[in-house]
Amino acid sequence: MTSPGSAGTPFRRWIVLGAVFVNLAMLYGAWYSYSVFLVALLREFHWGRSVVAGGFSVFVLVHGALSPFVGWLTGRIGPRRIILAGACLLGGGLLLAAQTSQWWHLYLAFGGVAAMGISTAGWLPSVLMVRGWFPSQVGTAVGIASAGIGVGISGLVPLAQYLIDLCGWRWAFRIFAILIVGWVLPATLWLLRDPASLEAPVTTGPASNARTPAGAHWTLTIAIRDGRYWALAGVFFAGNVVTQMLLVHQVAYLVDHGVSPLSAATVGGVVGLASIVGKLTWGSMSDRTGRELAYTLAFICTLLSVGALVVAGQQPASIIPYVYAVLIGLGYAGTAPLTPAAASDLFAGPGFSTIFGSLHTLLCVGAAVGSWGAGMLFDLTGSYAGALWVAAACAVIAPTLMWVAAPSRPHPAPEGK
Repeated sequence: MTSPGSAGTPFRRWIVLGAVFVNLAMLYGAWYSYSVFLVALLREFHWGRSVVAGGFSVFVLVHGALSPFVGWLTGRIGPRRIILAGACLLGGGLLLAAQTSQWWHLYLAFGGVAAMGISTAGWLPSVLMVRGWFPSQVGTAVGIASAGIGVGISGLVPLAQYLIDLCGWRWAFRIFAILIVGWVLPATLWLLRDPASLEAPVTTGPASNARTPAGAHWTLTIAIRDGRYWALAGVFFAGNVVTQMLLVHQVAYLVDHGVSPLSAATVGGVVGLASIVGKLTWGSMSDRTGRELAYTLAFICTLLSVGALVVAGQQPASIIPYVYAVLIGLGYAGTAPLTPAAASDLFAGPGFSTIFGSLHTLLCVGAAVGSWGAGMLFDLTGSYAGALWVAAACAVIAPTLMWVAAPSRPHPAPEGK
């Protein structure tokens, strides 16, 4: 698949990387601002916490359900067209969310329409685009691009709270729609170009010793019969149970324990800043030392962040909430560059976009389970204690499964398939 602009100047790939960086900042700033909107919606409608968190869970489930199709379609028509369509859908979904008066309005607008927009404009086509432009530096390049998400979190999460305080959550949704569409559409039209190929097999980093027989390549049908596919699927699932649980409920948790909403949103901004450092560090490190070690170090930070959040609830006026923010920012950052890079190490080739799309579905299921499950446990027990134990367990399971998947030791695709 070729784009007219794919040959371009030697600097074209850096222009693309920069545009993807800002696109992801805008798109996922809206994603992670849901933790702030959650508090505002709870206060206005007095719904159960699992009901409001369920809106986010539906959002990520729809996102995940579309991922295999988005991966397949991106491999055929290129990511640029997909991103253009997604930006319009996301803007429309946020405008509809501003009209919410019943819980099902939120589920339909944010959980449905906005989710379709994020799925088609966001992570999956962006990763495939960056991977195509930087085939021998996947971890580093995806780490740089995904650092844009950290910029979005650090800027848009506090902005969401400021807008809610200034003009209400409905206008906050509307302003976000204008900001996102106002950047992503022209940036995608004028700056992004599809790479010359999305499907050329690549070998990255320390995983360069695999030898694939001529004519053989991974397909989804072959991959799902490989145990390492399911180990990596477990990494995608468990890693996002813990990270999305914490990121969605952190503001509500801190407000429950006496932190003001604006201060809690500021903690969310610090998470974003720390994640920028983490994404750049883990992505680059993994290209040199392997995905397994980098991911394990990231999830040690995640595990420590769970403990720090417990202490923050006991000492809300101390510096501990910000210690938590730095730790979860560094830990969560490992999921962005390392999971797609690990998938690329293991299953590179013409079928990669579809395989990665299927894994992304399981990532979204994990995010939905984490965000809704924490709300459900809170509604049942009046506390986040049980949810935090689940988070701690998943923070151990995810890196363990990364070592089982062993992306630094890829197997060749079966011959003759």
